[in-house]
Amino acid sequence: MQIDKNHVEKREKSYDDILVANKAWAKSMTDKDKDYFKRLALGQSPDYLWIGCSDSRVPAAGVSQTDPGELFVHRNIANQIITNDSNLMSVIKYAVDYLKVKHIVVCGHYGCGGVIAAMEKNNDEYLGDWLSSIKDAYKKYKAEIEAIDNEKGRINRMCEINVERQIEKLASTSIVQHAWDKGQELQLHGWIFEIETGLINPLTDILSNPNQ
Repeated sequence: MQIDKNHVEKREKSYDDILVANKAWAKSMTDKDKDYFKRLALGQSPDYLWIGCSDSRVPAAGVSQTDPGELFVHRNIANQIITNDSNLMSVIKYAVDYLKVKHIVVCGHYGCGGVIAAMEKNNDEYLGDWLSSIKDAYKKYKAEIEAIDNEKGRINRMCEINVERQIEKLASTSIVQHAWDKGQELQLHGWIFEIETGLINPLTDILSNPNQ
């Protein structure tokens, strides 16, 4: 495979730019508040756990306009709740049981590549398995999806369905159920982000145990 030298040089420059930008940002923060990072280093007590997509265009802090310390964050492809994923479940466990977050947000986005791959029955190693639950959802809702007369609309509706299903799965996890059983304040929110406008569209909320 031939390597594009200009592309490599551009990437290396971008790497340097990130480090330069980091120094400038750190200086700007301490110029405004000399003790900013000292306080930040003392610990965290966020009210929100953000479970989002790994897509590089949907940064949690940028989308929500929150500061360091306000969001506890987990991201994966297509913002899924998969209970046999120990990475995800340990994040939820820590956020709910130790940080005592009051809100868990599952934030998807329109045009999600993971959702599109599931709709196209992607069977790549790892990725195909990871998307299996979205493939199942697509089969279940196929009649509704195919009734939409344009491809973009079909994809975006499937992205919404995916978020709604993840909230349902999150609500049924033992971690969330135990928190509600103890009377812990915990609300679940399903949001979807529209990259074309930069706006969040709230889809669904579960404010208390639906089984009670």
